[in-house]
Amino acid sequence: MDYEKLLDRAKEQLPDDVTEDSRFEIPKVKGHIQGVKTVINNWFEIAKTLDRKPEHLLKYVQKEMATPGEIVKQAVIFGSKLPASKINEKITQYADEFVFCAACGKPETKLSKEAGVIMMTCQACGARNSVKSRI
Repeated sequence: MDYEKLLDRAKEQLPDDVTEDSRFEIPKVKGHIQGVKTVINNWFEIAKTLDRKPEHLLKYVQKEMATPGEIVKQAVIFGSKLPASKINEKITQYADEFVFCAACGKPETKLSKEAGVIMMTCQACGARNSVKSRI
């Protein structure tokens, strides 16, 4: 058998989930409206998935949504009624700015502060970029 046939045969035997590109998925917010406040119950799960501090993520979403918020036990409470779709949208924006590598697009990045500038270093490709957004 020639190389091309062997390669095709190997690709056919791979499971579907290996060939899929979207292995990284940000969980959607789960919560409820309580009076005039919005309570998000899975904030820490989202922050863990993004590999970022829950406080950093909260600070970004507070700034973007122009609303107060605080971490209480394992939940986040925002001081106004917010639709889940808007919060999810802001978390996706946060991931684009602070998590995904600009060079390769992978989420395996680490943030560090150097001379007052936040730098993002990709663990997958080694690229280093400064983060444009300031929190």
